[in-house]
Amino acid sequence: MVRQEVGHHIKKILYMSIKRTTTKVTKSSTLKPKRKSMTKTTATAKRKAVVSKKKVVAKKPLVKRKPVAKKVAAKKPLVKKVATKKVNDFTVGYTNEIYKPILVGKTFALMTTDNTPVTSVSGISRNRIKQANDENKAIRGYVGKTGSVTYKLVEMDEFKKIANTIEENACDSVSEAFETHEHLKEFIHTKGTELKPTGLFIEDLKWKYLLRSAVRGKNIMMTGPTGCGKTLAAQSLVRSLKRPDFYFNLGATQDPRATLIGNTHFNKEAGTFFSESAFVKAIKTPNAIILLDEISRSHPEAWNILMTVLDAGQRYLRLDEAEGSPIVKVASGVTFIATANIGNEYTSTRIMDRAIMDRFVQIEMDLLDKKSEYELLKFKFPEADDYSLNALAEIADTTRQLIKSDASKISTIVSTRVNVEAAGLIYDGFTLLEAAEIAILPYFSNDGGLDSERVFMKQLIQKFNKTTEETDSKLFNDVEDGQDADTTITW
Repeated sequence: MVRQEVGHHIKKILYMSIKRTTTKVTKSSTLKPKRKSMTKTTATAKRKAVVSKKKVVAKKPLVKRKPVAKKVAAKKPLVKKVATKKVNDFTVGYTNEIYKPILVGKTFALMTTDNTPVTSVSGISRNRIKQANDENKAIRGYVGKTGSVTYKLVEMDEFKKIANTIEENACDSVSEAFETHEHLKEFIHTKGTELKPTGLFIEDLKWKYLLRSAVRGKNIMMTGPTGCGKTLAAQSLVRSLKRPDFYFNLGATQDPRATLIGNTHFNKEAGTFFSESAFVKAIKTPNAIILLDEISRSHPEAWNILMTVLDAGQRYLRLDEAEGSPIVKVASGVTFIATANIGNEYTSTRIMDRAIMDRFVQIEMDLLDKKSEYELLKFKFPEADDYSLNALAEIADTTRQLIKSDASKISTIVSTRVNVEAAGLIYDGFTLLEAAEIAILPYFSNDGGLDSERVFMKQLIQKFNKTTEETDSKLFNDVEDGQDADTTITW
């Protein structure tokens, strides 16, 4: 009985142990597949998410590319359909488009047939322009068999034939237009004499030459000693031709670029901006007369700026201070008149550059003779004493004759401007001696005692004192040998 119970108990224990083992194996086998399936699901889900994200990212550029497609569509009309229209009717050969190479500073440019400078032309390279300039040839357009335009080098004579140059019978002033050459000659030699102002004392020949140079559009330089009427002659020409005029004193110019080109300014609202000068506005005015006074006293930079302006083949001004450095063409009919003092006695002047001198025709103003000097003084002061005015004219003429001699006792003359001032003093009640002391004698040196220029001029002026009394009739008493010279001067 006991054995049966023990055996039964052992069987039960073995059964339970076997059951536990199978249960563990079953649990382990069932759990592992579940873990694998969960891993696959998770991986699959992740892949789908990544794919979906990639698809979304891929779709985003498609939205942005829509405007690009529109731009491409907008460019379609720019296909060279216009060229096909032009090709329908053309003639093979040279065109009238022709250019002359010019050198502006260190830059090559082109001049058109109407004297308009251009910096670049599509189809013409810089090397081509340089080659044409070196070979002294022009550049002309040529239409090929396909209708395309190229540019070839041709002789400079072809440019001259096509160019719209000023014809002999096409010179205009503001109020006169000359239909024929005979009309031009009649204006200069007949009507021109009538246009000469009464108060301008200049030879008829030089006045006609001045008039002719103006209507021909020449650049005129008026030279001569100080006070001889250079500026007055230029102003008289302006009034006679009734042209717009502009005055620029280059001798008083401290900044040539600001005077002739313009200035760059800054404004809080507008920022930096360029303001062109009055000279730029002047050269834009057709038929204007521009007076460049005291050009011999101007800064050399002013001459460099004026080189292209005064050149008959260029006639333009580059505004290199402005944005883009635009070119301003000198208007038609513009005449430049310059005045200059040339000589060693004008110490504040500069030696004129030969290149700038060659751009002018010169008119030399002469000093007036005794008769013309008196007529000028009488014209300005008709109520002044005739004797005193005649004395001033003779004193001035004497100095002008003495200065020509090698052994002259004076180093300067009595200019017409100084004589006009002395005549004004006489007109206002001053005597001849008083007017001479104030207006004339300060121009003559007092160095050297009795041999000085001033003493000599006092002796010259004494001859024209018409006072009857002895003390007033002479400025000097005769000097006897051994007499003290200090007691002889009674001025």
